[in-house]
Amino acid sequence: MTPEILAALEQAKRDKQPVVLATRLPGGEQRLLPDPAAPAELAEAAARALERDESGTVRIGETDYFLHAYNPPLRLIVVGAVHIAQALVPFAVPCGFSVTVVDPRRSFASDERFPGVEISTDWPDEALEKFAPDSRTAVVTLTHDPKLDDPALDHALKSPAFYIGALGSRRTHAARLKRLRELGHQDNALSRIRGPVGLNIEAVTAPEIALSIIAEIVAVRRNAPVPAKPAA
Repeated sequence: MTPEILAALEQAKRDKQPVVLATRLPGGEQRLLPDPAAPAELAEAAARALERDESGTVRIGETDYFLHAYNPPLRLIVVGAVHIAQALVPFAVPCGFSVTVVDPRRSFASDERFPGVEISTDWPDEALEKFAPDSRTAVVTLTHDPKLDDPALDHALKSPAFYIGALGSRRTHAARLKRLRELGHQDNALSRIRGPVGLNIEAVTAPEIALSIIAEIVAVRRNAPVPAKPAA
């Protein structure tokens, strides 16, 4: 690996930019992708490697390349240390997500209720600013309290987070969207919010709702078809 490629790779990691290191076989020549100058077929193969989080060898024309995918870590930021959050965390961790639970209410956000999980007792706007959601981050708000959920959603909408979900009924979500519009968010941005959060599986209990949420997050991440939410 040349010093230039190594420096570019380290910079991409610091910037949380997904990249692929393509090594030509057997010669060993390397390049970082995405690269506007790369052949279209190689660029498409690199994009697939990032989407699938898979490294491996591909054949482009008559040439073999080893594609090493460097993705930022998957993260899930859960606002609200409630019962649904307690059920959601055990689903999210085996799916590869590093989970942070955000709730300034210390009686809720405790190590006893969320063992082995990063907890932030900052206010959600401060926490979201600190954690800086990127394209590998999902944000879910669960408190039903506009003082907590709205600042988190405001920050999430200004980020490239790949998934934004908010708990609540259609009526609650309509009121939420109205408040966010008043903060300056346009309808095309607000359409990013999955509300009511989760796939419609007629979930009732906290574990069922948590299951619907992680299923929707995985579906969005994998670009699977997800039914559109009714307009609020």
